[in-house]
Amino acid sequence: MPSQESLGERIRNLRLRKNMSQAQLAWPELSDSYVSLIESGKRTPAPSMVVLLARKLDCSPAYLTTGVTEEAMTGLQETLRYAQIALENGATEEARTCFAEVLAHPALTDLPALAHEARWGHALALEATGDLDEAIVELKEAAGLTSPQADPDRWAELHIALSRCHRERGDFAIAIEVGETALHTLTETTGQWSDSMVMLGATVLAAYIFRGDLAYANQFAQRIIDRAEAIGSPKALMAAYWNAGFVAESRGEYRNALKLAERAMALLGEEDDPRNLSRIRNAYAIFLLDAHPERAEEAMEVLLNAERALDASSASTIDLSLNLTVQARAELLLGRPVEAAALARRAVDLLESPGGITIANAYTVLGEAYERLGRREEAVMALSQAGEYLEKMEAHRPAARAWFDLAELLGAAGRPDGQKAAFQRALSCMNL
Repeated sequence: MPSQESLGERIRNLRLRKNMSQAQLAWPELSDSYVSLIESGKRTPAPSMVVLLARKLDCSPAYLTTGVTEEAMTGLQETLRYAQIALENGATEEARTCFAEVLAHPALTDLPALAHEARWGHALALEATGDLDEAIVELKEAAGLTSPQADPDRWAELHIALSRCHRERGDFAIAIEVGETALHTLTETTGQWSDSMVMLGATVLAAYIFRGDLAYANQFAQRIIDRAEAIGSPKALMAAYWNAGFVAESRGEYRNALKLAERAMALLGEEDDPRNLSRIRNAYAIFLLDAHPERAEEAMEVLLNAERALDASSASTIDLSLNLTVQARAELLLGRPVEAAALARRAVDLLESPGGITIANAYTVLGEAYERLGRREEAVMALSQAGEYLEKMEAHRPAARAWFDLAELLGAAGRPDGQKAAFQRALSCMNL
């Protein structure tokens, strides 16, 4: 446990334990009056002086500065590294526990750099386990421990994750505000775009798509592509093409979406982030199913490979749920509604916290699978859940589509009152 002593008090106490006078500690490099000023807190020694005094007192410079013993420091660093490895390997619950252990250590208040790494990792572990509310709290704390001037790339990464978590909760306006404010700050700070800024822009772009601002999203996507192509790095290009593909898909331009995904896929060998690789493969499969439904078997193979990679990475339950939902879509196209229903049910069950665009999509596919199986009551319940989630998130276009689908299902089931209510909900979502 770190002491509450000041640096000067630690020096004095260590000197006294060694039965040294101030003159003995000072000789020959320093004066005894200088040592006296340090011990009384009237003078702060330079880092080189701290190293010198630590050597004379037979302790580490870190101990003099923070009060944290070498043994405690080593233990914290080992636990942090173990947590980081666990997160990278997909052991998200274990990672979450280890990060929390580091954060609970009383020494952390004196170790800002280590505290930042622990908070950042804990936030990613919370997101990976689906605890988006807590992840947002932790990300805000971590963002307060750095700045765009000190570390622009890490600051951008924090705001990418923060915007993404808000988006997945369905808070599209907040996701856009967080991302755009951060992007503006980085532009003013650095004066030029970087890989991390393109990825931040792509995250904001996704929020615009989900909110249904497709005209602006299309313009913004081209801007992101221009920036990425000016930079020329594989990471920036993949982020730009993959997210621009979702704009094209949302506009019904399925072949163009597939072409953009293929451009991103062509760069896969130059990317080393397993989570992003798998998410790009998910996107490619989505666009392939849209543009070429007859190639559902091919899409399924891509999705199964992506699922295996997601299981072994720091991917979130949201990523896995999306993958299973797209697999369910492929199974429907292949005429296998039983398998589709099982996959969509798994996708829903993965998300402990209700809400969010991913669970809404999973319920939509689950509803279609149940309808194909003749399980109309369950189909109605699933589509109703999808519509409620989407409407609450102000995802107007997909919400309207869900209510229209539900209206058709209720009409086929001979329930005109329910059909009328669903049509009214659909028209309301379209402001009609």
